[in-house]
Amino acid sequence: MRLLLLGCSGFVGRELVPYLLELGHELTLVSRQARPFPALVGERLSTLQLDPAQQASWQHEGLVQALAAAEGVVNLAGEPIAEKRWTDAHRQLLLDSRVATTTHLVEAMAGLAQPPQVLVNASAVGYYGTSSTARCSETSPAGQDVLAEICQRWEAAAAGRPEGCRLVTLRIGIVLGPDGGALGKMLPVFRMGFGGPVGSGRQWMSWIHRHDLCRLIASALEESAFEGTYNAVAPEPITMGAFAATLGRVLGRPSLLPVPAPVLQLLLGDGAQVVLEGQQVLPTRLLAQGFAFQYAELSAALAAATSPAPR
Repeated sequence: MRLLLLGCSGFVGRELVPYLLELGHELTLVSRQARPFPALVGERLSTLQLDPAQQASWQHEGLVQALAAAEGVVNLAGEPIAEKRWTDAHRQLLLDSRVATTTHLVEAMAGLAQPPQVLVNASAVGYYGTSSTARCSETSPAGQDVLAEICQRWEAAAAGRPEGCRLVTLRIGIVLGPDGGALGKMLPVFRMGFGGPVGSGRQWMSWIHRHDLCRLIASALEESAFEGTYNAVAPEPITMGAFAATLGRVLGRPSLLPVPAPVLQLLLGDGAQVVLEGQQVLPTRLLAQGFAFQYAELSAALAAATSPAPR
């Protein structure tokens, strides 16, 4: 397929882009970086250095042509949630980077005589808000906090895609990989023997190995049976305390020293909510549809994510 990729030059994209190339797809990557993957060269990968959250980018001749030629679009665009304090300006950036990009995308698609056949659009498990007791499936109601509002507006923007374009919305959990995300930040501390649960340790973590997420995105692009909203999480949500203990066992290191909640709140402000509070989310539709997780169990996922092998 000819694919247009937005927001795929970071942590997930580092595996997704080469994986889609391995599968034989032809990619146009939209990125604010000139060459996000300098080691990847070939006729089937091109890059447009543009910011898709800016409306002017969608007047660029290269992007207009790439969208018109695309058979599928993957939109993962969005500023990282838990890396900076949530000032008013940063909250707006979190929202705009997701909603503005998606709005501009679907408006541009609507102007085409032949829009792409499929749009795979990211959302997040933050859609459900936080809870220590609820078990969330795709039919569970939305939460009422800041992240839930962002996700609802993000999904609503994607829902405006043109008629005839199949929409797959992925509510993505915590993505596990050694070179980024939550695990990437935890690994150096654990390897030094100072690791432990963040906060109380009782909060839920709904996670997915990055390779399974890449496989899911590829399946959503290629298989017409995928349509609608899916929880992109493994079947085994786990508490933060159990996650830390499992990571310690995999690495052969202790996991006894908790990171106090006030420390994170001091560093991240409201953004600490992402790791101090959680939700238990289940991949109900994926399991019903027969999606086979390569890493359904946390111990196997962490062993793969922390090994020298690429997967």
